[in-house]
Amino acid sequence: MPTPSLAVRALDSTGNLFALALDTLRAMFRRPFSAGEALQQFWFVVSVSWIPAMLISIPLGAVIALQLGTLTKQIGAQSMTGAASVLAVVQQAAPMVTTLVIAGAGGAAICAEIGSRTIRDEVDAMKVMGLDPVQRLVVPRVIGCVGAAVLLNGLVSVVGVLGGYFFNVILQGGTPGAYLSSFTALAQINDLWVGEIKAVIFGVLAGIIACYRGLNTAPGPKGVGDSVNQSVVITFLMLFFVNFVLTALYLTLVPMKGA
Repeated sequence: MPTPSLAVRALDSTGNLFALALDTLRAMFRRPFSAGEALQQFWFVVSVSWIPAMLISIPLGAVIALQLGTLTKQIGAQSMTGAASVLAVVQQAAPMVTTLVIAGAGGAAICAEIGSRTIRDEVDAMKVMGLDPVQRLVVPRVIGCVGAAVLLNGLVSVVGVLGGYFFNVILQGGTPGAYLSSFTALAQINDLWVGEIKAVIFGVLAGIIACYRGLNTAPGPKGVGDSVNQSVVITFLMLFFVNFVLTALYLTLVPMKGA
């Protein structure tokens, strides 16, 4: 029997990934629901992700504020630095930073755990006993990733905005009043909502991809390591693509304030 081509294997893996996502969505509304397991996974993902997320958001907010501050000063619109930097952090940087950290820390651990269960035949044993691995293993971890993404997105947004405010006012000589007033003049509540919606979607992506690679791990310790690497890389690639689609839809469908 001929070996399937790379394109066929890629399409097959993509279809299986979407099938797992649909199975997870259906299993969320079936009993019994492992609320304790979901809460435990949520706490685990938050505990390993919140410090790296804060450490990344501070310099990121500062770089955005410094770069935009220099640019707006060159074109004579320095009073708009606050609006541009805060909107960039809330709409784009915060959801992406949150998901990158969750995928690199929590998602990698989830993939390694499920992959270890797979190579020890624990997943097959659950199926033999009539237990659904999707409902028992995947659903709590996806819900935990989503909850952690929403919580950390708010934290990263606040820390990034404060970091940008500090560096703009202290290092670039901006005025606090101009920084805040420009933001309130151009921002709207939809900008916050789109950031949270992105966090939810990105959290689902990180959780589903980590669980999928864990459930499809090749035998042996090397297979677990390869699955962890693949889950992180695939999540990063999907993150940037989905972020582009969501941003394009938002800017097309939601009118900007003052437009």
